[in-house]
Amino acid sequence: MRLAPLLLLTAAVAGCGGDGGAPAPPAVPPDRAVVAPPRPAESEAPAPAPQRPRGRWGTARVTVRSALRASPGGRRVARIGPRTQFGSPRVVSVVGRREGWLRVIVPERPNAQPAWMPAIAAREGATDVSLHIDRSARTLEVRERRRVRQRIRIGVGVPDHPTPTGRFAVTDKLEMGGPGTTYGCCAIALSAHQPDLPATWQGLDRIAVHGTQTPATIGEAASLGCMHASERDLRRLMRTVPLGAPVFIRA
Repeated sequence: MRLAPLLLLTAAVAGCGGDGGAPAPPAVPPDRAVVAPPRPAESEAPAPAPQRPRGRWGTARVTVRSALRASPGGRRVARIGPRTQFGSPRVVSVVGRREGWLRVIVPERPNAQPAWMPAIAAREGATDVSLHIDRSARTLEVRERRRVRQRIRIGVGVPDHPTPTGRFAVTDKLEMGGPGTTYGCCAIALSAHQPDLPATWQGLDRIAVHGTQTPATIGEAASLGCMHASERDLRRLMRTVPLGAPVFIRA
C-alpha cells in the first residue's frame, strides 16, 4: 500500500479524522485545443463512426489533462488529469454526450453538477455494474444490469449530517490500514461531497464506503456521512465494483 493515498484520504473523507487542508492543485499546461478533424477529399469515402462501447452505463478513462466546462466550449470550471488526487487512474461516469463533448460526473464539481469535457481527452468505455444505496434501509446493492450481485448492510450519516443523496460515481478503490484501523482494510471513494459538516470539522468533505474500527456502527446512523461496511463485504466490493461505476443514493 502506498502511504500517500492513505494520508490524503485521512484528510479528505468526511467523518473519519484528519486536519489537513485541500492539497494545492498541480501546475498544468494550457488547455488542449479541441480541433475539428480535416474533412476527407471528395474522392475519399468518410471513415465509419466508431462504435460506442457496450454496457448500460457510460464511462471514460481520462488520458490527458483537460479543462472541465459548464457547457460544451463554455466557461471553465475546473481541470482534471489522468490520475485522481489519490493516485488512481481517472475513470469518470458519462451521463451525456454532444458532438465532441462528454458530460461527466467528477468530484471537482459540487453534488448534482456534472461538467463537460472534450471527448478527445478520454477513451470511452462502459460497464453494466452500478451501486444502489438506500439510506433508510441502510443497505448497499451491487447490480449488474437488473440482477443483484451483492447486498450488504452499511452504516450511514447521522440525521444532522446525513449521507447525501443523488447520482454519483466510484472514483477510487484504495487499500487502507487494515482491520482495527479507522478505515479498515479498504475504502471506495465516491465523487460525492458532504455539504452538512459541523463547524468544528477541519478536514475535507469527500464521501466513501469504508471499514471501521467500531463494527457496531454498521447498520446504524453514526457517521458524518461516510458509509461503514464489514471487512468481508468491502473485499468483495473491491473485486466487483469498477472505477467509474454509477452510484445512486436515495433517502
